[in-house]
Amino acid sequence: MISKLEETRGYMRTLNLSWSRDNLDQVLDAAANQDLSHLEFLNSLLKAEMTAREEKAEQRRMKQADFPFVKTVDEFDFGFQRSITKKQINRLLDMNWVEKAYNLVFLGPPGVGKSHLAVAIALEAVKKGYRVSFVTMENLIRHLKLETTSPRSRQKVKRILASDLVVIDEIGFLPISRQEANLFFQLVSALYEQAALIITSNKGFEDWPELMGDPVITTAILDRIVHHSEIFNLTGESYRLKNRNTILKA
Repeated sequence: MISKLEETRGYMRTLNLSWSRDNLDQVLDAAANQDLSHLEFLNSLLKAEMTAREEKAEQRRMKQADFPFVKTVDEFDFGFQRSITKKQINRLLDMNWVEKAYNLVFLGPPGVGKSHLAVAIALEAVKKGYRVSFVTMENLIRHLKLETTSPRSRQKVKRILASDLVVIDEIGFLPISRQEANLFFQLVSALYEQAALIITSNKGFEDWPELMGDPVITTAILDRIVHHSEIFNLTGESYRLKNRNTILKA
């Protein structure tokens, strides 16, 4: 005959209470040692189940975000990069701008912290429950071109379109063709007022028409990006060059 304990585990399995099922013995022992009431026991069990589910969900969102690295706001050197303040960034961490499908644009030369800030802010969005996708411009164009023929690219584009926040990194490092610019325009149009964007670029907006090979398409793209946006112009030296390691010692 099946025991009450095994029967209870069976119910938990059916109800998909996986943490409770796997940790039932420990929770029962803790409840007995602490002389918990029935309600206190049930409350602690369900609270632990919810915490475990939230942790798993965050891990899934982190995996789907596909960050190239993990950097936090606290790790950013605001003393070195003085064209933006920690107060400005902290005001963005409530994610109200994501709810309103606003965009953040970080412009500036290589090495000034654009990608670090983009990832750090997006990481906080993941922690707050938002679906995030990170992609470099080079990889984005490749996925858009292969969407109809590559299941992997099709899945990536689908995930981007389903995101609450999309980070498009390194616009401007490589020029794109008019056809590629048109694909990018179609994506930006699909995301317009449906999802928030974080964009980093080493080119000022005045350089984008040459970069994308078509002033008309570029104007249409910028119109949608800038309409609801906060733009940050980062200046100064490259942090990587300033803090480079060398194999040649003096």
